[in-house]
Amino acid sequence: MNREPDILENLRTELSNGRIWLDRAIVLGYAVAAGLFVVGFTIAAEWAFGMFEWLYHRHPWAILLSTPALTAAIVWATRRWFPGAAGSGIPQIKAALHPELHPAHLGLFASLRLTIAKILLGTAGFAAGLSIGREGPSVQIAAGVMQHARRWLSPRSTTDTRALLVAGGAAGIAAAFNAPLAGVVFAIEELSGRLEARASGIIITAIVLAGLVAISAFGNLSYFGIIRVPSLGWQALGPGLLVAAACGVAGGLFARLMIASLTGAPERLNRWRARWPVRFAAAGGLAVAVLGLATGGATFGAGSDMVKQLLAGHDELSPLHTLLKFIATWLTAWCGVPGGIFAPSLSIGAGLGDGIAQLAGPELRPALIAMGMAGFLAAVTQAPLTAFIIVMEMIDGHAMVLSLMACAMLASLISRMISRPLYTALAEHMLGGAAAQAPPPVPAPEQQASSER
Repeated sequence: MNREPDILENLRTELSNGRIWLDRAIVLGYAVAAGLFVVGFTIAAEWAFGMFEWLYHRHPWAILLSTPALTAAIVWATRRWFPGAAGSGIPQIKAALHPELHPAHLGLFASLRLTIAKILLGTAGFAAGLSIGREGPSVQIAAGVMQHARRWLSPRSTTDTRALLVAGGAAGIAAAFNAPLAGVVFAIEELSGRLEARASGIIITAIVLAGLVAISAFGNLSYFGIIRVPSLGWQALGPGLLVAAACGVAGGLFARLMIASLTGAPERLNRWRARWPVRFAAAGGLAVAVLGLATGGATFGAGSDMVKQLLAGHDELSPLHTLLKFIATWLTAWCGVPGGIFAPSLSIGAGLGDGIAQLAGPELRPALIAMGMAGFLAAVTQAPLTAFIIVMEMIDGHAMVLSLMACAMLASLISRMISRPLYTALAEHMLGGAAAQAPPPVPAPEQQASSER
């Protein structure tokens, strides 16, 4: 027979168990640390890209040397010492959460060592002017910090490594985008598939604390400001459907191209990449530099400043520039550098929406740009709920909830007809590589306890 909770008994149990409170304090401390790491990475990345822009504006042709050289150096260091840091970071955490992963292989995908490497190598990627974002890496950075808390928790703690990884990944998204709701949805839609009751508290706590750290550093501002959207009537239906369809097709092709490139499809260029990865990276870096020079710098970096200009109505992006940003992002990822595709995907989607807005009329321009951002990101990741909530929070676009949701859902549906889910496919490829390695010997409990201290 069900009974109502005994308030006094529960309160007595809570207050009498000091170890529970110590475990909670440890988790809270690591959540704050995760936010600090993400903030540090953000500051470092912005500083590094600022140095690149200084060089580009003063000596534009010098990047034909600096970008290939830095790209080659990043790939060499990544492959030699930190192979688990390559790429976005989201597939690594999905692989770390997979039930078939051998516990001894967890360090291949999430650890404090990889967190530090991701920050340093990702910052170097921004210094090279590569078309990368910092949001995907922030997932691996924060998750690597959070999972380290497990070694200090009591053996009877209900907070396991899986819960810490999910909480860290969600906190990374929330802190990087200043979008706490997106962090929660990302944890459900992309990382865990569901939100367990025992894990929900730690996930929300990590998001809140990491988000507070980010707000303390950068202020409680919308990432792309606040857009003014007129009332959307039936006249927006046609252009909106066109944006969703264009983003779905383009995003699906982008995801399929990324999967084929990064999983080593049997093609001549991939054989060359496998044989001479550093030379391949130098050639890719040179191609990115040439594309950047050809577009007046529009394809360098994450593209966030360009999106802000588009939303403010201060600039236009030609379809050719959008296509070249698409190519630059793919080439950067193909090189194997640590870097994400969230922010570049938002800029590509903004370019698609802006291109259609040039045909539909200026009054619909902000709305179509926002829909393009949500649609292309949803098509690439096939995570429509995360995509539309990220965009909604980044532009303070609560008036566009239904439009963003519909565009993201339709674009994701079209993408599923073209490509497998990108992050799932990459995570499965990483798991296959980990399974091919012999698991390291697991130390005895007393040796493990001594080494953790």
